[in-house]
Amino acid sequence: MADVRRAGVADAATVGALLHDFNTEFDTPTPRADVLAGRLRALLAGDDLVALLHGDPPDGFAVVSFRPNVWFDAPVALLDELYVRPDLRGRRIGHALIEAVEALAEDRGGRIVEVNVDGEDTDARRFYAAHGYAFIQPGATEPSYYYAKEW
Repeated sequence: MADVRRAGVADAATVGALLHDFNTEFDTPTPRADVLAGRLRALLAGDDLVALLHGDPPDGFAVVSFRPNVWFDAPVALLDELYVRPDLRGRRIGHALIEAVEALAEDRGGRIVEVNVDGEDTDARRFYAAHGYAFIQPGATEPSYYYAKEW
């Protein structure tokens, strides 16, 4: 994890550009990178959202939101995004980032990292499964589903 560091406010433009690249690669609607950077400047100044960067210059990132939860004594970590530049995949950069996310959650007393993955994204599903993430909760017999309503 030596190549992973926590992003500061000064890194907002870098994280915004990587996030924009991620969304563009997967044809996901995205505001401009500068719009994302503006939002990130405010969020990275606090402690509820953390961005982790890999490499120098950064070649991958993770964005994690922390929130209280009635079921746990510590905040729950939601892995909002994890991305590695396409030409560098397969070099364990994602592995380093997910380990850093888990260590960050554990440092805060957390016991769970949640992540939402699109059903058709088989590469991401395979990646998370290889790192011990399951879409069926322990003791359950049916998969978990994510529902959302946007307005």
